[in-house]
Amino acid sequence: MRFLFTALRRSVPTGILPGLERLRYYSPAWLWGDVLAGITVAAYLIPQCMAYGELAGVNPVAGLWAIMPPMILYTLLGSSPQLSVGPESTTAVMTAAAIAPLAAASGSSYALLAALLAWVMGLICLVGYVARLGFLADLLSKPILVGYMAGVAVIMIVGQLGKVSGIAIEADSILGEVWGFVTQLNLAQGPTLALALFVLAFLFIVQSRFPTAPGPLLAVLLATAAVWLLDLDQRGVAVVGTIPAGLPQPWWPMVSWAETLNLVPAAIGIALVGYSDNVLTARAFAAKNRYAIDANQELLALGVSNLGAGLFQGFPLSSSGSRTVIGDTLGSKSQLFSLVALAVLLLVLLFLRPVLALFPTAALGAIVIYAATKLIAIDEFMRLKRFRSSEFGLALITTVGVLTTDLLMGIAIAIGLSVIDMVTRISRPHSAVMGEVPGIPGLHDIADWPGATTIPGLVIFRYDAPLFFANVEDFKRRSLAAIAAEKTPLEWFVLNTEAIPEVDITAVDMLSEFHDQLAARGITFCLARVKQDLYAQLKSTQLLDKMGADHVFFTLHSAIAAFHQR
Repeated sequence: MRFLFTALRRSVPTGILPGLERLRYYSPAWLWGDVLAGITVAAYLIPQCMAYGELAGVNPVAGLWAIMPPMILYTLLGSSPQLSVGPESTTAVMTAAAIAPLAAASGSSYALLAALLAWVMGLICLVGYVARLGFLADLLSKPILVGYMAGVAVIMIVGQLGKVSGIAIEADSILGEVWGFVTQLNLAQGPTLALALFVLAFLFIVQSRFPTAPGPLLAVLLATAAVWLLDLDQRGVAVVGTIPAGLPQPWWPMVSWAETLNLVPAAIGIALVGYSDNVLTARAFAAKNRYAIDANQELLALGVSNLGAGLFQGFPLSSSGSRTVIGDTLGSKSQLFSLVALAVLLLVLLFLRPVLALFPTAALGAIVIYAATKLIAIDEFMRLKRFRSSEFGLALITTVGVLTTDLLMGIAIAIGLSVIDMVTRISRPHSAVMGEVPGIPGLHDIADWPGATTIPGLVIFRYDAPLFFANVEDFKRRSLAAIAAEKTPLEWFVLNTEAIPEVDITAVDMLSEFHDQLAARGITFCLARVKQDLYAQLKSTQLLDKMGADHVFFTLHSAIAAFHQR
């Protein structure tokens, strides 16, 4: 093994691929942790990915096919040494929501459309990488993500009710599916429901006491053993069934341009949510283990991984927080753990297909329900409520939006709410009139300190946001209110720009009008703590010429000194 890494260091040029760059300097001390993590993650992902294949509406084995390409591609291209990329619950349920109506309308193969969706998503990620759009993931704020994931979790749970009970539920909405389940519960297939409840209870008990144990694999193996010993497949318990021999062959999804274009909106939504999950998970482990990731490189890695999944008859994928946690807990230090997991997966597909064929779909449904419960972060909802009621409200509205509309509309609602929340905060930011506090050096917000006073004849006003078209009227209103609140005649109004990194042309025009308005009242308008970037912007306008260079200051103390020497 040491010889292999030495040869790799000599043969691979520096800086071509992040993954190879890390492997060139692989430490032998990491090997045991990566191998152990890879074997355990493989044991966890086999039933999990099959469950997500079922959730996406394709053959369960397609979940295993989908994860094989990214195990190699992300190892080479990814910037995170620990992230596990592959089928994931959110992208799986979004795939089902996007493909089902198209397949029903066109008659095209469901599996073919799912593979094509992975291709389109991959291309969208590559376009984002070229355009350096990695920052778009930041549009989904924490409250929006918490609410969105909770809504997705409810959809996942409700979508599995028929599979874990054996009830044929026909409904077009979440409430309809729940009502159909409740009203037909007397028709539940006993062995199917009992098996699902056993698997669900087993998962909760094992994972609470042994968090690193491959609970899903153990649960499905026990359920499979029950099917074999008790002939449950002859008593109405559905199983995965025959799995194609060998490995998936590369294919190109041949469909019309019209069908491809119909998938673009869904692919954009899945790409945004999948990439957000990718980056957030990668950042969390990077912060924990003190290394850096490249958000834009993650777009490239996710895009190429989805192209690989589509090529091998898979469906859209993202990252798995649960598999990443398991790998980290067991000591993964590099993407070698993914290569070990891939080797285990290949052995299973080549030699244990008869066992996989006996996996009961009710057990896979129970795994989906168990995974969904982990997405409903009640503690995060409570933390948001304690922190700020408006953020708690955003999370609830997003959850309701996801449940009352389709998933893609839920994404649009989530992004819209995020943007509205962002613009609201910037358009109505904090502001302060600064003054002196007895016994405390410096200048402070007079609203925060009893006994604080302004300097007679001088108002120093701080506005804590960039000035742009959405907040210029708010700035003007608050500034005039600060002037009106002064009890002594005002001579100077100093705008403290320390929190104003830039302005737009609307703000420049407003400041020019504000200067004229103050001048008509005999008040001198000044700027203080002007950053170089802001100064360069203003220098290209007429505002500085109108104010005069002697009324632009780079510190508050120099502005105050100039006021006293006026």
